[in-house]
Amino acid sequence: MIECAAVQIAAEPGRLQANLQQVEQLAREAFQTGARLVALPEFFTSSLITGAPTAEAVLPAGDNDALDLLTALAREYQGVIGGSFLVAEQGEIYNRYHLVEADGSVHTHDKDLPTMWENAFYTGGQDDGVFDTGLGGIGAAVCWELIRYQTVARMRGRVALAMTGTHWWTMPANWPVIRDLLGPLSQYNRYLSEQAPVEFARLLGAPVLQASHCGEIQGAFHLLPRPNVRLRYATHFVGATQIVDAAGHVLASRSTADGPGIVRAAITPQSRSPVRPAESGRFWIPRLPAFLQAYWHHQNWVGRGLYARHGREAGLRAAADHAAERQPAR
Repeated sequence: MIECAAVQIAAEPGRLQANLQQVEQLAREAFQTGARLVALPEFFTSSLITGAPTAEAVLPAGDNDALDLLTALAREYQGVIGGSFLVAEQGEIYNRYHLVEADGSVHTHDKDLPTMWENAFYTGGQDDGVFDTGLGGIGAAVCWELIRYQTVARMRGRVALAMTGTHWWTMPANWPVIRDLLGPLSQYNRYLSEQAPVEFARLLGAPVLQASHCGEIQGAFHLLPRPNVRLRYATHFVGATQIVDAAGHVLASRSTADGPGIVRAAITPQSRSPVRPAESGRFWIPRLPAFLQAYWHHQNWVGRGLYARHGREAGLRAAADHAAERQPAR
C-alpha cells in the first residue's frame, strides 16, 4: 500500500508565481500529512482560456520554475509528484505532464490531442505516456485522454497506477438562453467529468489519481479562428478530485464546488484484470451526444487556427522571457 494525495487548485490565467505558491502550499500539506505520491492537476501553472493572459505562463522545457518546484518537493519529502503545464520546445508548445521521483528523475508525457480551445495554445504529442519508475509502471494522462480508448490501449497491462489531472469546464453561465437550452447537456457533462477516472480505472485495471481545477474562469469563445470574432465566455470547472482503486471504487473525492484542497487515500499499485472490457473500434469511451461532439470539432478547428496565427508565437515569446529571467545578471 502507498499513501496518496490528489490536489485541487483554483488557478488564475497567466499568474504563474501566484499559482505556483498555491500548488506548493497544498503539495506540502499533502506530503506533511503522510502522502508519498501526490497528483497535481493539468495546467497547474495557469488555468487556460482564450481572451485571457494564459500564454504568459508558457515555460521553457526542461529548465523552469515549475519543474524546479516539483523536483524540490520530491527530494525534500522523498516522494513522487506529478502534474502538467505548458512548455516550449523546438518551436512548438506542448501540454507536458511531468512526474518527478525522489531522486530527481523526471518522466514526461505530452498530451496527444488538445481539447477544444486548448488548441489555441499548444499542439499534440505522440509518446505513450508510460513511465518505468521505482513504483513500477506509471501511466500519465490528462483530461479528455481519460475518455478515449486509444489512451487505454497505450497503457493497459503496462501500468500499476495512473496519474491524471483535469481542467474540465462546462457551458457558459453568461448566455442565459443557451444556458437554459443546454441544461441537460451541462448535467451530462458534469457526470462525464466525475465518471471519467472511474471508468478509466475499470478499463485499465489499475488505480487512478485524478487532480482537478475548481472555481470560475472567464475569457472568450471564438466563433472563427480570428481574434475579433468572439463572444465573452464565463464558466466554471466541473468534476471532482478523486482517488480510485483498480476496480473503479472511489476511495476519496472532493467536488470542484468544495474549493481548493486535498484528498487522501492508500492504494495498492497493481495491474489486474480490468473490470470493464474494451469495445473495439470505438474512439470515445462514453457515448458523447452529437452536440458535444460538434462543439469539440468546431473548437478544435478554431483553436488550431488561432495557434497558427498567434498562439504559438505568444507562447514561444513568453517562454523566452522566462528563460531570460533565469539567466544570471551580468
